[in-house]
Amino acid sequence: QVQLVESGGGLVQPGGSLRLSCAASGRIASINTMAWYRQAPGKERELVAQITNLGFANYADSVKGRFTISRDNAKKMVYLQMNSLKPEDTAVYSCNALIRGIGGVRAFDHWGQGTQVTVSS
Repeated sequence: QVQLVESGGGLVQPGGSLRLSCAASGRIASINTMAWYRQAPGKERELVAQITNLGFANYADSVKGRFTISRDNAKKMVYLQMNSLKPEDTAVYSCNALIRGIGGVRAFDHWGQGTQVTVSS
């Protein structure tokens, strides 16, 4: 059983910062790409940032220069540092990871439960 658990969401004023964390646990053989998605009310889920197991990252245009994704492979964690937050960043942020379980042949997508980020004065 593989599990992803996010933490770090909350309420922040415009211009503020938050750091999201996501921990993977369970019978994990390897983790490939890890990513953060978000979904605002009434909108489609969108990719915010993703990072490969070698540390190559890419970002949505809307967050470039403000958000930074990073990972700690030894701890099986991925982080999202969010700076200069705007009201339009308000959404539920979910962690995603492509994980191969112990004894498994192929990797599968796994999702966390999501954490609310609200940017408001």
